[in-house]
Amino acid sequence: MLAEQLISDAIPSVRSDEKGRKALSHMDVYRVSHIPVVDDSKYLGLVSDKLIYDLNLVDEPISKELDKLNTTHAHVSQHIFELAVVMYKLKISVLPVLDDDHYYVGAITLYDLARRFASLFSLQEIGGVIVIETTVGDYSVSQVCQIIESNDVRILSFFIDRKPGISNIDLIMKLNTVELSGVVQALMRYDYNVKAVYQDESMLNDLYKDRYDQFMKFMNI
Repeated sequence: MLAEQLISDAIPSVRSDEKGRKALSHMDVYRVSHIPVVDDSKYLGLVSDKLIYDLNLVDEPISKELDKLNTTHAHVSQHIFELAVVMYKLKISVLPVLDDDHYYVGAITLYDLARRFASLFSLQEIGGVIVIETTVGDYSVSQVCQIIESNDVRILSFFIDRKPGISNIDLIMKLNTVELSGVVQALMRYDYNVKAVYQDESMLNDLYKDRYDQFMKFMNI
C-alpha cells in the first residue's frame, strides 16, 4: 500500500500568509497537532501547535517564521511501512505527500495509517487469532505455516512482536477459522508455547482494541 492510496480527503492546508490561529482551528477540528503550509501547490513545511505558541504566531502570519517549519514529507510511491517509520521517529500526526514533481498532493494522518494497518492485517475478516511464543533463533516461518496449513487452516495475516533486549518473540497470526483446537494441539506437539487464543467476537474485539492502543502508544503522538 502506497502513500498516494492513504491520502486523507479531510485534512486541509493553510497558506503562509494566514495567521497561526487558522492553523490551530484546523488542528482542533481534525484532532491533529500539525497542518501543512502550502502556497499554490508548493509545499513549504509543517506547522505545529507547539511552534505556533512558542513563536507567538497565533495572531501573526506563518510566513513570519517560515524557516522554522518542519519540511518533512513523503512521496506518492512510498510504502506504508516507510510512512509509519517516518511518523514514529519524528512524532508527527500529519505527513504531507508530494508528487514526482515535488508538488503538494495531500496529507496522511495517523488515524489513516492506523485504519489502513487494521485492513492490512485482515483484522475485520472472520477468523480467530493465535499467539505463540518462541525465540529468534528457534522459529521458522515455513515450519509454522506448514503446521497450520496441515490442519486445513489458512493464515490471513502474520506479524512479529519483539521487545527490545529480549530474545523471545511473539508470533501473532490471524487465521481463517475460529475453530483453533487442532492448530493449538499441532503447535504444541512441535514445542511451541501457545500464549493466547482468541476465538469469539468479544475476545477478538478486546484484542483489536489492545493492539490499536499499543500502536497509537508506539507512535506516541
